[in-house]
Amino acid sequence: MSKKIIIDPVTRVEGHGKVTVHLDDNNKVIDAKLHVVEFRGFEKFVQGRPYWEAPMLLQRICGICFVSHHLCGAKVLDDMIGIGHSTGKNITVTAEKLRRLGHYAQQLQSHVTAYFYLIVPEMLFGMDAPPEQRNVLGLLETNPEMVKRVVALRKWGQEVIKAVLGKKMHGISSVPGGVNQNLTVEARDRLLNGEEGLISMDEVIDYAQDGLKLFYDFHKKNREEVDSFGEFEALNLSLVDEKGNVDYYHGKMRIVDNDKNIVEEFDYHEYLDFFSEGTEEWSYMKFPFLKSLGREKGSVRVGPLGRLNVTKAYTTPLAQEALERFHHYTKGKSNNKTLHTNWARAIEILHSAELIKELLNDTDLQKDSLILMPPKTDWTGEGIGVVEPPRGTLLHHYKANKEGNITFANLVVATTQNNTVMNRTVRSVADKYLNGNDIITEGMMNAIEVGIRAYDPCLSCATHAVGQMPLVVSIFDAKGNKIDEQIKN
Repeated sequence: MSKKIIIDPVTRVEGHGKVTVHLDDNNKVIDAKLHVVEFRGFEKFVQGRPYWEAPMLLQRICGICFVSHHLCGAKVLDDMIGIGHSTGKNITVTAEKLRRLGHYAQQLQSHVTAYFYLIVPEMLFGMDAPPEQRNVLGLLETNPEMVKRVVALRKWGQEVIKAVLGKKMHGISSVPGGVNQNLTVEARDRLLNGEEGLISMDEVIDYAQDGLKLFYDFHKKNREEVDSFGEFEALNLSLVDEKGNVDYYHGKMRIVDNDKNIVEEFDYHEYLDFFSEGTEEWSYMKFPFLKSLGREKGSVRVGPLGRLNVTKAYTTPLAQEALERFHHYTKGKSNNKTLHTNWARAIEILHSAELIKELLNDTDLQKDSLILMPPKTDWTGEGIGVVEPPRGTLLHHYKANKEGNITFANLVVATTQNNTVMNRTVRSVADKYLNGNDIITEGMMNAIEVGIRAYDPCLSCATHAVGQMPLVVSIFDAKGNKIDEQIKN
């Protein structure tokens, strides 16, 4: 008797989605899909609003990666007023460094949240551990000192964001042509020295190294399972600088294959010349792919794993050492192991910390040259911005009329880019853990969710979700009759 298993919703991710797994009469997996079932309206909401409001409005699509949306929108506005990178002009050095500081802080605190709160519980307790243990409260009971360090680390990252953007969430710093404030000496010293209840910069780097060691220890004990979990080839996409190394704020788009050969490299303003999007009736989220390779071969992986597969080197010593170990493990080829995304994420926490330390010691951040305002005749009315947020490559594209009101907005977020590889992960994990099983177990359900959580998907960014739902897993026979169901609130 054939069956259909439904996991609704997927838990411990931002937003709401569900998974369906179809089994044949012998309980072999026929198909498995990740459905994103909520609708996003932000691209319509912003139409008719003044162009300068876009970075403020569109960052509210998310409560986690809001800095990324804010900065991506700011780069669009730079284009629109005629001083974006595509025009041959640019914002001031101080303005760009301040934007980068906020961006790196966003990456640090977001990665810390995803890694320690959502992923580490499975690393320490196992995918089959009781759900009441497999969470941050379980971590607190088992290792309270680690949780205290994690809370302190995340708080420090949020304080950097507040110092740059004015608030810990949905702050405002970037304006057309630059930023509206610099970083004071007092704010810099507080972050470096750990004043007023904060940890110091050196402690941040120490805690980041502890997080990386946590993955090394986990991997050593569970190497076979970790390496074989959701392993398949995919193209990898990242912004890179002139040397071919990751640049989280600006650069060219580079796509490499399994042998790290460059498949495509282009200015991100030409994105629409290289990418198209597919759709499916079972998901509101689109499926981007390279036109030159088609949908089946042209989908890409973005985010920590994709970036580490693309980049050749880091400029900071501790992260560079970790990157070399990462590259050595796959003997110079791309790493296609889904759970190694968590390894890459831990490395990026350390990299972000080192980049922040460099900027906090840069006196350019105290300078007053904040805004470059070109003449009105340079107005273009259209712009594209791309940054590398924690989850992967993010693109904003706006158009405005001569009155400055937005007439068009398009957002291509990292979770959308990863849509195909997430679905392939779901299928791969389902094949490994469900084949031949006719009894639903919580561990089986969680294995599929672990594969999805590795990407730290933000379904609220990819769509727009409201409300809360329990986890419902149901089994139906071939005629659609429900024969079993389990509910987890």
